[in-house]
Amino acid sequence: MQSTDLGNKESGKIWHRKPSPATHDGIIVNIVHSTSEYHPKVLRFLNVAFDGSGDSFIAGDHQGNIYVFDLHGNRFNLVQRTAQACTALAFNLRRKSEFLVALADYSIKCFDTVTKELVSWMRGHESSVCSISVHASGRYAITTSSDTAQLWDLDTFQRKRKLNIRQSVGIQKVFFLPLSNTILSCFKDNSIFAWECDTLFCKYQLPGPPEGSNILYKVFAVTRDGRILAAGGKSNHLHLWCLEATGLFRIIQMPAKVRAVRHLEFLPDSFDAGSNQVLGVLSQDGIMRFVNIQTCKLLFEIGTVEEGISSSVISPHGRYIASIMENGSLNVYSVQALTQEINKPPPPLVKVIEDLPSNTVSSSNLKMKIMPGRVQRPARCKESKIPTRVLKQDLTGDLENKENELSEGLNKKRLQILLKGYGEYPTKYRMFIWRSLLQLPENHTAFSSLVDKGTHAAYLSLQKKYPIKSRKLLRVLQRTLSALAHWSAIFSDTPYLPLLAFPFVKLFQNNQLICFEVVATLIINWCQHWFEYFPNPPINILSMIENVLAFHDKELLQHFIDRDITSQVYAWPLLETLFSEVLTREEWLRLFDNIFSNHPSFLLMTVVAYSTCSRAPLLNCTLKNDFEYFFHHRNNLDINVVIREVYHLMETTPADIHPNSMLDAFVALTKGQYPIFNQYPKFIVDYQTREWERIRNDELDFLRERQTVENMQAEVDEQRAKDEAWYQKQELLRRAEETRREILLQEEEKMAQQRQRLAAVKRELEIKEIHLQDAARRRLLKLQQDQREMELRRLEDEIERKVQMRDQEIAATAKDLEIRQLELEAQKRLYEKDLTTSQEAVAKEIREDTDAHRRKAALEEHMFQKLLENSQMGGRRAQRWKEAEEKEFHLQSAKKASALSDASRKWFLRQETSAALEHEEMPWLQRQYMDSAYLPQTSRLHDVSDMDPSTHIFSRNYPTEWNHMEHDLLKNVRDLRRRLTARARNSCRHPHLLVT
Repeated sequence: MQSTDLGNKESGKIWHRKPSPATHDGIIVNIVHSTSEYHPKVLRFLNVAFDGSGDSFIAGDHQGNIYVFDLHGNRFNLVQRTAQACTALAFNLRRKSEFLVALADYSIKCFDTVTKELVSWMRGHESSVCSISVHASGRYAITTSSDTAQLWDLDTFQRKRKLNIRQSVGIQKVFFLPLSNTILSCFKDNSIFAWECDTLFCKYQLPGPPEGSNILYKVFAVTRDGRILAAGGKSNHLHLWCLEATGLFRIIQMPAKVRAVRHLEFLPDSFDAGSNQVLGVLSQDGIMRFVNIQTCKLLFEIGTVEEGISSSVISPHGRYIASIMENGSLNVYSVQALTQEINKPPPPLVKVIEDLPSNTVSSSNLKMKIMPGRVQRPARCKESKIPTRVLKQDLTGDLENKENELSEGLNKKRLQILLKGYGEYPTKYRMFIWRSLLQLPENHTAFSSLVDKGTHAAYLSLQKKYPIKSRKLLRVLQRTLSALAHWSAIFSDTPYLPLLAFPFVKLFQNNQLICFEVVATLIINWCQHWFEYFPNPPINILSMIENVLAFHDKELLQHFIDRDITSQVYAWPLLETLFSEVLTREEWLRLFDNIFSNHPSFLLMTVVAYSTCSRAPLLNCTLKNDFEYFFHHRNNLDINVVIREVYHLMETTPADIHPNSMLDAFVALTKGQYPIFNQYPKFIVDYQTREWERIRNDELDFLRERQTVENMQAEVDEQRAKDEAWYQKQELLRRAEETRREILLQEEEKMAQQRQRLAAVKRELEIKEIHLQDAARRRLLKLQQDQREMELRRLEDEIERKVQMRDQEIAATAKDLEIRQLELEAQKRLYEKDLTTSQEAVAKEIREDTDAHRRKAALEEHMFQKLLENSQMGGRRAQRWKEAEEKEFHLQSAKKASALSDASRKWFLRQETSAALEHEEMPWLQRQYMDSAYLPQTSRLHDVSDMDPSTHIFSRNYPTEWNHMEHDLLKNVRDLRRRLTARARNSCRHPHLLVT
């Protein structure tokens, strides 16, 4: 088997030498994708799909790498990196280079294998897509998930229909039937519906499974013609439905080891017109078994328990099988190699017994329709009666020809001629020829009954004595030996039976029935008289061999006798192993081509020929170990020479010592049931069986008694151990108590000593602590003193700097005050001038108002006097009216004078207020100095009581002349303001007075 690692390559060859798959496994190549970029290092393949030609397939791994493998061109190419796992693959049947891939994000994409470009991107599923089915025309595709199925148009990549169902039901699979326009939908409740693709009209529904069947359908497969549907699930039963009759027509029961079916697929055949007869069944043990649904025969199987299969896909033409293994690799099988043994050429359809006379019947009157496996005779004409002849047996004929005619139409004589000419049968037809020569009946029922009895007790521990690496081979050997032991009791005690049967088990491991019948036929014919001296080797057979050797090579026999080498040393090892230890596989097959084609005595002559052809090395051997080694290991010997020598011995050996006179001719196994095999000393075998049974029963009784005694002894020992353990525990507790007391006393003494030491240490620590505190205090005092000295020095420096700054500021301020004093004096004169002018204007206005009022009053008085004079005769009423008018006049005059005085007072107050405000702005230098940054620092150095109470600006530490000058200035301003305010008030109180 070739293995190819893709690695990091994007293209390359699938195999580097022409594959030659073996018949037993049929593997063309094993493909592995390993990489160092990811963990794990082996990338597992998940899905495989073949194209329409069947010579190419695509495969995707769990990292999203999709490869195309061309088996015809021996090339692989990386066509896409999807960066996510693919859940389903399918080729687009219309455009050969396009394929569909369902990804883990629930989307479906279409890529081109040639351009490696994305063709389309389809979305719509809400769960993982588990299958993709493409219509035979390539126009439509159905994608199925657990909750829905969707129909897509591959020309426009648009969704046409969507199948929604109840969540409680669930979809198993929806797919197109081949060569039809029908969609088959399979649900989890075992309901199956058929729909018309265009109209989605329900054509029919299959009835439910029969009562008593608890199988739930999980997997489905349809033949290429779309007529038969196979369904399976968690059971070893397969249901076959006829879709035309919409009924269940067969239930196939798989072997008991099959507990669940994981995948189903029909194996196409080029000559069955789509009505596939072989169904591949992948079970839970990872083995895919191929059975014939008509004969219910197991044809072959792929995969093993150690290397199980996860899923498989068969090419459309049925030449290849691509299987994804459970370890993540990919195996490609050759169907031709797997079916090499079962695809034997058909037998002749018509066998000519005698040529009819030409005048008996014309050829035009014969109308024959030849069907495989039988001959149909022409229909008889009613008008004429065809003359017939009774063919009688030719008693004088050659009886040998009758014996040489095999059931399959082969001729034994012709096969022997072919064998002598080529030395062996063709490898392709060897198994078919062997089955024909041995005339195997293929009794399936009888063999099944033997196998159903299970593994024989004698071969339960076969692997201990014969450790075989392949578990499958060990199981087949164990099953074959068990069937032989159930067939005849002697085979349960035959020690050399595994050695005799192993070569045939290895050769027919895929067909156990043929293996059993070949071994049984071999025992009946070529092992005649082997069991007459059981359990000893067959002395009679060995004597025949020794007689023949004595006749043809006395020197060699004498050499054996001189070295005390009996026939059990030089003949029996070859017989009990059937030369499998001393020959290679090809030599062994060539030898048995001749053994099965000749009389059973040919095997005994082969033993003699093997010794005579090896006489030179045997004559040089002197030790018995050398002889034993020679007949148990391969030697440098040409098998063709041995076979020619056997034919020579068969012809030249006298009849009196020839084994064929003592052995019966070949007898085939009977059909239906196997013959009874009792060619052995039955009393010895029965006695030995009884003895074995007695010994086994005695051993069982002894074992039971020993088990009882052992149980009682175990109970006594357990009780004794418990008592001993209790006493030991009590003793240990007492000792532990004493030890703990001693330890406690010692600990108390140690504690007292430690307390004393701790007290001394504590005192020392306290003294040290006092010294340390004293030293720390002194250090702290010194540090504080140093800090205070540093602070005092810093303060002195700051005071000096402040004093310098103060002196500088005072000098500058004095200069500013002098300038400001001059400004104040100028402003004072200007203010006095303005005030005098305003007072004069006010006095003038008051005088004018007073004059006008006086003139008006005089005029009114004059008029009043005139009126008084004119109205003296008016009496008292006129006198009251005059008084009222006079009061009214005085009232109006008072109101006008009050209003005039109020207006004058308001004007004067506004003038005084503006003048006072302007005067208040004069000491700006004083306020500026108060707001300066140095006044607070200066105030921290002097007491607040030192400041001038009149100004709260300058300290008494300032020069005295400055303080007096400023004080006098402020006092003069206050006096001026006071005089002006009093004058204004007087003018308001006495508006009739003139202000000067």
